[in-house]
Amino acid sequence: MNCNLLANINNPIDLRKLPENQLPQLAKELRDFIIDIVSKKEGHLGASLGVIELTIALHYVFNTPEDLLVWDVGHQAYGHKILTERQAIFHTNRELNGISGFPKRSESPYDAFGVGHSSTSISAALGMALASQLKGEINKQHIAVIGDASIASGMAFEGLNHAGVTDANLLVILNDNAIGIDPSIGALKDYLTAVKEGKNPKQNNIIKSLNFDYSGPIDGHDLPKLISELERLKLVKGPKFLHVITTKGKGLQLAEEEQVKYHAPGKFDAETGKIHPKDESHLPPKFQDVFGHTLVELAQKNEKIIGITPAMPTGSSMKYMMEAFPKRAFDVGIAEQHAVTLAAGMATQGMVVFCNIYSTFLQRAYDQVIHDVALQNLPVIFCLDRAGLVGEDGATHHGVFDIAYLNCIPNLIIASPKDEKELRNIMYTASEGLNYPIAIRYPRGRGEVVNWQLPFEKIEIGKLKTLQKGTQVAILSTGTIGNNVTKALNEVENPSFFSHFHFPFIKPLDVNSIWEIIAAHDQLITIEDGVITGGFGEQINTIIATNNLKKPIVNLGIPDAFIEHGTVLELQQLCKIDVTSIIQLLNTF
Repeated sequence: MNCNLLANINNPIDLRKLPENQLPQLAKELRDFIIDIVSKKEGHLGASLGVIELTIALHYVFNTPEDLLVWDVGHQAYGHKILTERQAIFHTNRELNGISGFPKRSESPYDAFGVGHSSTSISAALGMALASQLKGEINKQHIAVIGDASIASGMAFEGLNHAGVTDANLLVILNDNAIGIDPSIGALKDYLTAVKEGKNPKQNNIIKSLNFDYSGPIDGHDLPKLISELERLKLVKGPKFLHVITTKGKGLQLAEEEQVKYHAPGKFDAETGKIHPKDESHLPPKFQDVFGHTLVELAQKNEKIIGITPAMPTGSSMKYMMEAFPKRAFDVGIAEQHAVTLAAGMATQGMVVFCNIYSTFLQRAYDQVIHDVALQNLPVIFCLDRAGLVGEDGATHHGVFDIAYLNCIPNLIIASPKDEKELRNIMYTASEGLNYPIAIRYPRGRGEVVNWQLPFEKIEIGKLKTLQKGTQVAILSTGTIGNNVTKALNEVENPSFFSHFHFPFIKPLDVNSIWEIIAAHDQLITIEDGVITGGFGEQINTIIATNNLKKPIVNLGIPDAFIEHGTVLELQQLCKIDVTSIIQLLNTF
């Protein structure tokens, strides 16, 4: 019986002591280790299973961490983490105070660059390579591993374009599995498919045209071939490009067959791969599904309605629109800047465009929101999924900056519904025609209302809602975090002390009502699931200060720090915006 190789490998130094003929056994053990942990603890599965052989080969051939290895996005880096001194703590992956689900510089010297968003690896590795040149480190290797979905992003092209006119010691490895989270799309994907099938003439090679030394495509699960080619490329000067073909979910049959579902499948049986069933029939819907089904319902009545998503049709539930109206729904790939300006172009022609982007990813298209949409006052409807704290994906994915970064943009309405019904009605109101662009932010996960699919009602833009009247303290909330306030008020010692006002619109603010609230109460509390700095609460502070009203106010929200990973409840507790923390605060009055 073979001994367990993985148990004796703490770092790549140990890995490099193994004879090459033992590496396939290590690959199987590494796959089994990941499957076992993720089946119980959850996380990103398919991407890491697809690059096990590539991960082993990279650390076997290159002298990491002296040679610098950059993973794009980082969904696929579990094997890398396990081989680089984190095997014993891998079970803490994505847990509060545990290791991050993505490469992170402060976590390990083997994580050369922190990632989480896509398409950054080529630019980062090129920057490292050029810096090494300037320092005279001519033998240092710099490797960027990027997927076929990520390389279609504009930033990746910018990195390739620059690298091609340098003599930097850069190796770009294309991990081509024809899928990101959802299947890859676009002309580049079609080109890569033709290359894999041997249908594309070599003189038409896009990568060679950019002055890269191109090799491949090769089988990314063939360890001897990978090691041989990487050893060869170590000796090649200048920018190099290796095209590797892999299978996402490799080694777990169901993960290979259902790659979208097994990107992050939740808990499952490690032996069979079958996902543990959950009875969710009695639960409120996910906000993404409320968005998706409402969009289809609106589109049935208005042929001008268009849906756009940058590579997140499943995660955003734009898939429902794509299924119902395939000619009116567009997955543009990992290209947030393009998505926003595409929406702007359509809006100039009278289309009613719902541009659905995760809050954290809209950060990548900030200039387009300002320059192409707001400046021209085009009524694009931005639907910002995953607003607020998202949980285990951590600092790179929390949608906590959107209120602050959008609030300073003229012409832009910012809406933050409290529940599914309000999301539905704000979408309806926007679809009926606005004179301005609007951003509607809503969280990841389930809402509060089971019976949400009610007849549409138009909402008056900029008006607050009074949820409870009290005598002393006014609580001003925006968005779904207001539900925590409602629950807390049901348990406080003196509920009659407190008024609760919900602001479905952060911009424009209901200023006249705010003045009335200030006048009628001794003290104010604001609460939001975004950053306090520049957020909703600071707007209320400004109204008080500029009018010299001298009213005590407490601002609750995300502090001026990057919040790491954990469950949403754990992170709310850290930020003191969970129900229990609110109760404790209110009981001091």
